[in-house]
Amino acid sequence: MANDYAIANIKELEDQAVKFGLSPNVEARFGRKAMDAQKGGFSYQKLAPNYRQTFGHRHEGQEEFYVVLSGGGSVTFENGDNHQLKQWDVVRVAPQLARAFEAGPEGLEFLAFGAGETGDATMLESFWEDVG
Repeated sequence: MANDYAIANIKELEDQAVKFGLSPNVEARFGRKAMDAQKGGFSYQKLAPNYRQTFGHRHEGQEEFYVVLSGGGSVTFENGDNHQLKQWDVVRVAPQLARAFEAGPEGLEFLAFGAGETGDATMLESFWEDVG
């Protein structure tokens, strides 16, 4: 059956950061559609050195895992908690907890994995002001 599996090269997926005006500070490639995934998805994210995501986000029902591939930086949660990240760290975030990432001097490259329905994300443009 053709839809029982899919193979794609992450770096050949369209860089969505270009479309949303975040390039060259961000590279963002999403694999849910390319892989014809029904319940799970992933994204590849690369942040330029010392770049802070301009917004945070949360989900209604999708738990996410983030795996740091290279570089380092930090993740900040809406409750004010901030944690330093290094290569091979894994972060699990419950759906309703807002989060955002900031790269360190070497940049930050990570994969994000989630399971759940599409379109349940809420972008929070005032995230950094709200966490103070």
